[in-house]
Amino acid sequence: MSDKTPDLLISSRFCGPPDSGHGGYVSGAIAGYIDGPVTVTLRRPPPLATPMAVEQDDDGSLRVRHGRTLIAEAAPSPGFPATRMPGPVSLAEARAVAGRGRYFEDPVYPGCFGCGMSRAPGDGLRIFPGAVTSPGLWAAPWTPDASVSDAHGMVWPEAIWAALDCPSGIAAAEAASLDHDTAILLGQMTAGPVVPPAAGDPCLVIAWPAGRDGRKLTAGSAVLGPDGKVLAAASTLWLTVPRQVPVAAAGAAS
Repeated sequence: MSDKTPDLLISSRFCGPPDSGHGGYVSGAIAGYIDGPVTVTLRRPPPLATPMAVEQDDDGSLRVRHGRTLIAEAAPSPGFPATRMPGPVSLAEARAVAGRGRYFEDPVYPGCFGCGMSRAPGDGLRIFPGAVTSPGLWAAPWTPDASVSDAHGMVWPEAIWAALDCPSGIAAAEAASLDHDTAILLGQMTAGPVVPPAAGDPCLVIAWPAGRDGRKLTAGSAVLGPDGKVLAAASTLWLTVPRQVPVAAAGAAS
């Protein structure tokens, strides 16, 4: 049996590609319907500024639809995370490499809410990971803005999911040495539980590649608080797509 819960609407501010929702932000918003760690699978690019129906089953899993189109599925993921984090990385190291790397020389999505360099401070998250001395590890400083916090000054969980998204994709793409004509889209993300930092806290985001299977890339990421404690961690699956293909036509994880 499934129950219909309140519709999900993603503001145009929270885009990844220009015309669709930021994968991590949308996944975090969907995860808010389920307690504990959650796996979200994106089936189609999430539309912006339009209601999407949420259908929830008795077992806690759910589906998100735009009309008849299945946009995403989600289910509890008990036991996550089960792997150790690489590191350590200092905030000073992350600041020294921020924005360096092939991706930022010609970014695919310069207006992305998470890693878009054209987004103004206070608008996008402006997380720009670079490779650090630890092999296969990317890191970026992140000071959450008050515009992604609640009335108590604590950062929204969906903003933390967004912070976990782009660094893992950049780490996966850089490790795979993708050519200029290839882009990636988030297909699946597992994260939670999340311990929100306060707006203005100097946080650290780290990411690392986990593997490749054809057009599927996997990676991990984590957000660390000012004291170095892990506030959130994620496992992500990315799909390679031709860069010139409109993202609205691209498929998602299967």
